[in-house]
Parts: sequence; structure tokens; C-alpha cells
Amino acid sequence: MEAADYEVLSVREQLFHERVRECIISTLLFATLYILCHIALTHFKKPAEFTTVDDEDATVNKIALELCTFTLAVALGAVLLLPFSIISNEVLLSLPRNYYIQWLNGSLIHGLWNLVFLFSNLSLIFLMPFAYFFTESEGFAGSRKGVLGRVYETVVMLMLLTLLVLGMVWVASAIVDNNKASRESLYDFWEYYLPYLYSCISFLGVLLLLVCTPLGLARMFSVTGKLLVKPRLLEDLEEQLYCSAFEEAALTRRICNPTSCWLHLDMELLHRQVLALQTQRVLLEKRRKASAWQRNLGYPLAMLCLLVLTGLSVLIVAIHILELLIDEAAMPRGMQDASLGQVSFSKLGSFGAVIQVILIFYLMVSSVVGFYSSPFFRSLRPRWHDTAMTQIIGNCVCLLVLSSALPVFSRTLGLTRFDLLGDFGRFNWLGNFYIVFLYNAAFAGLTTLCLVKTFTAAVRAELIRAFGLDRLPLPVSGFPRASRKSQHQ
Repeated sequence: MEAADYEVLSVREQLFHERVRECIISTLLFATLYILCHIALTHFKKPAEFTTVDDEDATVNKIALELCTFTLAVALGAVLLLPFSIISNEVLLSLPRNYYIQWLNGSLIHGLWNLVFLFSNLSLIFLMPFAYFFTESEGFAGSRKGVLGRVYETVVMLMLLTLLVLGMVWVASAIVDNNKASRESLYDFWEYYLPYLYSCISFLGVLLLLVCTPLGLARMFSVTGKLLVKPRLLEDLEEQLYCSAFEEAALTRRICNPTSCWLHLDMELLHRQVLALQTQRVLLEKRRKASAWQRNLGYPLAMLCLLVLTGLSVLIVAIHILELLIDEAAMPRGMQDASLGQVSFSKLGSFGAVIQVILIFYLMVSSVVGFYSSPFFRSLRPRWHDTAMTQIIGNCVCLLVLSSALPVFSRTLGLTRFDLLGDFGRFNWLGNFYIVFLYNAAFAGLTTLCLVKTFTAAVRAELIRAFGLDRLPLPVSGFPRASRKSQHQ
């Protein structure tokens, strides 16, 4: 063999080893996410659905739970996708020739983006509808009972749903772009249909983030206030403990002495209320034993951090709105070649990249808080060891829609300069200036409005409670006016 042949073989061998290494790394990362998501879903599932007398229902629920675990792992991977790419770029910039990070390259990052896109399509279009129909199926009439009969019915329902969605996407494509070439491209199921369908789903996810994130940014202050111990000026724990003990004693007395023979008492509901009050009293006791540092320093610092992060997010979006009016390069776009380690995607270098990662995680947490705080999705909120299987499926679908739209959401708002990789950058609406500009303006306006309304109302209510003005018989703004009947009593 000649020297050129040996060189070609060495290049092929090197490419083979790189592909194997990338597959191993991707498998290890996904396995870690899968284990974490399985542990989380195990703590939220309803044990009665998996220990039923009917082994068939228990088997169906176990299969559906594994599909939900896979979907939730993909959602968590979509959340970590953009921060991992930003951090990898900064690491390669800082240590360009380090031997121990040679596995971290653009090919690996590009492959992870493609895998997340593929698994997101697979979960949203096939796995989650299959899991829902599988749990609701009973088998065709006249067929043999068993898991296999349910599988047949589920496959038939999934095929009918696929035909329905295909027709709806066909009609939507004809309305948006009435072109023969665009309609014929829908015949290409893999290259055009799935990316087009996922583009529609991603657009809905970005709109959902636009609604939930400002609401969540405003709710983060009250949620953090419930988790931390407030200063004594803003919270009277002794009074809360006294009220909790008084309510618990009253409920216990009603359980032990049900004297009202004409009034039907729900004993199970009363027992649940007593357990909830006991749990609340234990938490209040822990809060009362908190140190002065936690009470007087932790709460103000947490509120200050939330305020700084929220203000910084609004400021970055406002600057990005001005950049959209001046420079066309500020528009989000796709990047086919992941050339990492050449230039920083932040003007502040590594420090700016860390700020970008923190803001991305903060906005994702805020969007989840806002999603579960909204009146439309409040019923989907999971409960500890008391979440039905269909409710778990709904939560996994919603979280996957939110998380898969997070990279597009972050790039559209200008939180990062890292361009979208793979099929994430093929969405047609990303090149529309008016959509991107109105989206940024709507986010800045809604966030500012929610913060001003919530923050001023919360501060006013806390000051009124701290000074005891809520106990006065005078009508105070922010509290409901007492009725005439209660005033006479």
C-alpha cells in the first residue's frame, strides 16, 4: 500500500473513533438525565395505579411511565442544551490545546442539538400520544383481553391522529404559502414535514413562554418569600403558629366528637386537613428556629438577586430591540457548522457567558412557575405521590414544549449571541423582522407591567400587615372591605 492509502485509512480510523466517542458521551449524558427524571416521576406518581389488582392496568401504567421518563429526559436535555454549548465555547477559548478536553468539540455539540431535535419530534408526535391512548384504551370489542389488544387499538388511534395532523398541516401550509412547490414538499416526510410540524409546535411554545415568563417573573418574589424566613418586621411566626394550633385542635375535636347528627362530615377530608396543618406547623417551627443571619440577611439578599436578574433581563431585551432597528445581524438565524472555540459569544467574555447561562436558567424557572400559576394550567400542577398517569403525561408534554422552545426564545430575545444549530435554525418565522420585533416589545412591556403591579402591591400589603393596619376596622387599600353584617357582629 502507498503512503496516500495509509493516510486515508488513518483519517477514516480517526473519524470512526470520534464518532464512537461522541456516541458514548451522548449515551452517558442521556442515561444520567433519564435516571434523574425517573427518580422525580417516581416521587410524583400515584402508587395505587401501579399496585392494582389488575396486572394489566399496572403493566400499562409502567410502560406509560417509562415513555414519560424518556420525554422528561429530552425536555431536561433541551433546557441544558444552550447553556452547555455556551460554557463549552468558553472552555475551548480558555484551554484551546488541553489534552483532557479534546472530546469537547463542535461535532459533539452539533450532534447533541440534532439528537434533542429528533427526540423532541419523536416524543411530541409519537410517544406521548401513544402513552395517552395506551392508558385510555381497553381493546377492540370482541378481541382478546390483554396488553396486546390495547396496543392494537392504540396503534390504530395513533394512525388516525397522524392522518388528521397531516391534513391540518397540509391546510395550514396551503393557507400560509399557496405554492405548489411548498405543498409538494410535504410529501417529504422526514426532511420537510416533521421540521415544519415542529416549527409550528415551537412557535406555540415560544408564544406560551411569552405569556408564562412575565407572570412567573412576578410570581418568583412571592414564591421565594414563602420558601425563606422573612424578618420579624414582615412576618409574625408566633401568631401563625397559634392560629395553626387552634385550627388543628378544632378539627381534631370535630373528628373525635361528631355531635351533629344531621350534618354529614367527610372524615377523610378532615383527616387530610389535620395532616396538612401538622405539616404546616412543623415548617413554621423550623422557620422560627432560624438564625438571625438567615432571617435578616437571607431574605433581603434573595429579593435583591431576583430584582437584579429581572431588571437585567428587561434591560438586555430593551437593548436588543434597539439593535434590531439598527443592525440586521441582531436577527436570530441558524448556524450549520458549529465552529466553537474561536470567538466568545458575549462582549464581556467569560463573565458575560456566565451571566447569559444564569439568565437562561432563571427565565426557564420563571416560565415554569408562571405556567403552573396561570389559571388555565393550575389543574395540571403535580402533587406529591398523588398525580394521576394522564396528568403526568400532560405535564411531560407541556414541559417538553416549553423547554424545546427555550433555545429559540433565548436567541429571539437577544439573551445570547449563540446562533441556533441544526434544524432549530430552520424555522421560517425566525427571519420575519416584524414577528421578532413585536415579540421583544411584547416581552419587555408585559414583564415591566407585571413587575410594577405585583411588586408595588406586595410591598404595600407587607407594610400594612407589618404595622397591623389590616386589623383596623377602617377600609384599607389592598384588603377586602368588611361587610356590614360582620361589622355589626
